[in-house]
Amino acid sequence: MPSPSDTTQRSATISVLVDNESGVLARVIGLFSGRGYNIDSLTVAPVDAAGLRSRINIVTSGTSMVIEQIKAQLDRLVPVHRVADLTMDGPHVARELALVKVIGAGEQRVEALRIADTFRARVVDTTLGSFVFELTGAVEKIDAFIELMRDLGLAEVSRSGIAALARGSRVI
Repeated sequence: MPSPSDTTQRSATISVLVDNESGVLARVIGLFSGRGYNIDSLTVAPVDAAGLRSRINIVTSGTSMVIEQIKAQLDRLVPVHRVADLTMDGPHVARELALVKVIGAGEQRVEALRIADTFRARVVDTTLGSFVFELTGAVEKIDAFIELMRDLGLAEVSRSGIAALARGSRVI
């Protein structure tokens, strides 16, 4: 159990297995907003063939005590079946998808393509004056790519949020 005096902030990737029904996401979000917790990333999708369950991946931050409190409160919601803190429960894989639009011409356009190749970003749309790149990977990789594109004509960014799973045979 975390110490109440520990004020060190940490990021947590929390996976929640819930019933796939209307209003569940609103209840989860209400828990966060009602207590002043921030959500850095949120993804939701059905996870079984019958469409009865969904998985919510939430990235949030706070002290260890706050994260424990969030998990306990999530676990008490009626449509919640399982709650797992992937960052504390062992190794996990977390990825994000981003679409990045860069508008530019000349040398900036060539440099944007060179950087995209280095980051293994795919060009999914191109015009004479712009590119839309698709990039998947860790949050830090996507952040670095976006930062490099700022000086080359970054126009828009759309990010999917974190998709995460435990490594190995662990499941939630």
